[in-house]
Amino acid sequence: MTPERTEKIKQVISHRQNDLVVVLENVFDPHNIFAVMRTCDAVGVQDLYLLNTRVNNKMHKSFGKYSSAGAKGWLTIHDYQDTTACMEAVRKKCDKLYATHLGIESKKLYDLNLTERVALIFGNEKDGVTEACLKYCDGNFIIPQVGMVQSLNISVACAITLYEAFRQRDIAGFYNGEPRLSQSEINELALKWKMYDEIQKPDMHTN
Repeated sequence: MTPERTEKIKQVISHRQNDLVVVLENVFDPHNIFAVMRTCDAVGVQDLYLLNTRVNNKMHKSFGKYSSAGAKGWLTIHDYQDTTACMEAVRKKCDKLYATHLGIESKKLYDLNLTERVALIFGNEKDGVTEACLKYCDGNFIIPQVGMVQSLNISVACAITLYEAFRQRDIAGFYNGEPRLSQSEINELALKWKMYDEIQKPDMHTN
């Protein structure tokens, strides 16, 4: 590995946000999942939780493997089939859990404080976030729209939301180069990435 590549990995890790995570509940379209993964990487989200309660164990194992491959080793993918187990794991990392859901008390995305230790939850392409998942959330949010069709593709909704988080955190100095991960987390991630990077084709270094 070249010194330049090593420095690139170091810089990217310094921007990783250990207190901003994404949860996809029963999202099955690979194109949506891979698009979300790329956005997560772009804004420094390291942890992505895939909660799938509608598939059997055999399907889940295959799906999880396929999804992890799409992350290309840059993200930490957490696979869950049980809502309680997933939400409890997320709660250990985050103080606030917000779901994209239109409800009586839903806030606009831009009214959320995304500099907190926060998890952003996105539901199934058709049915949205389930009631079972919503009961663990601290609030719901919507993305303001003025069009005739009041819906967005899930990967688009996630991108808009994460870039609002990026905007807020950038203003707050969260991307100033001071690592937000612990030294042990940095060391572990650096080793993982270097090992992964060495098996990639040179032309994939631009991805």
